Amino acid sequence: MAAERPPLVLASASPRRRELLARIGVVPDRLLPTDTDETPRKAELPRQLAARLAEAKAAAAAALAPDSLILAADTVVGVGRRILGKPADAAEARRFLALLSGRRHHVITGVVLRRPDGGAARRVVDSVLAFQRLTEQQIEAYVAGGEWEGKAGGYAIQGQAEMFVRFLSGSHSNVVGLPLFETAQLLRGAGWLRP
Repeated sequence: MAAERPPLVLASASPRRRELLARIGVVPDRLLPTDTDETPRKAELPRQLAARLAEAKAAAAAALAPDSLILAADTVVGVGRRILGKPADAAEARRFLALLSGRRHHVITGVVLRRPDGGAARRVVDSVLAFQRLTEQQIEAYVAGGEWEGKAGGYAIQGQAEMFVRFLSGSHSNVVGLPLFETAQLLRGAGWLRP
């Protein structure tokens, strides 16, 4: 008989991450969002920030649920060395969309799976996207719809912003907020997901 697997804790309140996990048949036993300061450090690059925040979220959740398998992730949008977080208001969302208009950018997600014994496995997944050139009217209409709220980079690819994407290289689920291929690999490696 197989050993009983530990409870799976998702260190996130994101409904998108829960929906993505459900697509591959994974339902966390518990949600444990952490209050992690997401402010980038001086000269920190988007990839470094995504990895650091996922690690911090996993550690914070593990302190509260030490006997669980902790899945944590953080998604960062980067344009060159610049990090586009969650817009504070509609004006910042407009600035972000104007910056993304007609150019390529990266969506990077750090994923950490921390075991009850303290060991952890990690992945950093990078997808490259390019938006069409956006008109002022397109930006205004998108911002007015409110879909940008709470979204890194000020847009949601799983919503109306998908019509702006003229190029995508890499994982679509990564852009939504959790790279499913890599997450499934981590869960299989920990013996939680079978086959």
